[in-house]
Amino acid sequence: MSNLKTVNAIFKREFKSYFDSPVAYVFLVAFLVLAGFLTFGVAAFYERRQANLLPFFFWHPWVYLLLVPAATMGLWAEERRTGTIELLLTLPVTLVEALLGKFLAAWAFIGIALALTFPIVITTAWLGNPDLGAIFCGYAGSFLLAGACIAIGVFASALSRSQVISFVIALAICLFMLIIGFDPVINAVAQWGVPSAVVEGIATCSLMQHFESMRRGVIDFADITYYLGVITFMLAAAHVVTDNRKAS
Repeated sequence: MSNLKTVNAIFKREFKSYFDSPVAYVFLVAFLVLAGFLTFGVAAFYERRQANLLPFFFWHPWVYLLLVPAATMGLWAEERRTGTIELLLTLPVTLVEALLGKFLAAWAFIGIALALTFPIVITTAWLGNPDLGAIFCGYAGSFLLAGACIAIGVFASALSRSQVISFVIALAICLFMLIIGFDPVINAVAQWGVPSAVVEGIATCSLMQHFESMRRGVIDFADITYYLGVITFMLAAAHVVTDNRKAS
């Protein structure tokens, strides 16, 4: 059982490190500008004349695809490059506690970026009478989606001491996990003679598919379980990689 005090200490250390440099503020501004541009510019939010945030949440997977790998690429890669990982692992800190602390710090950081989009909710409420329950579901789904992408980023960061390589790996895995539920991909797999049950199983692994219903205002226990499963699996994979490197 992980020591919560130790996890909290790692969390505070990592969370503070985000704001020790201007990078965090650049990231937050980039997130808000990109989300706003895609919602109001590309998706023509005002022209739709509908008081809902469907076009806002529609772009979240693609925003996370670009920005989450950038926010997580240094979690382990930088520790390995500077050699501080050896010091960290010699302290009375288990690998599980270190992984949880780093993951939660990154998730909280992305959560702040997501929370700062509240003016869009205010704008929508001012323009009409939106379904606040649906908006809550959309934010919950977006937060869980971000958690899954962050866990992938933690795993990718554990694979290499290069932040650039970690970024590319995380981006590639997230992109793969997003598009495997798209019809063109599913149809292409089906044309290879793959049994329909396998094709459906592949589609259910898509990050996008489980987010789609939540962004439309429906919270399904299966979707929550899926995201928590992805987070657990990716953190476990990061644990195996980091533990093997420590042993060698």
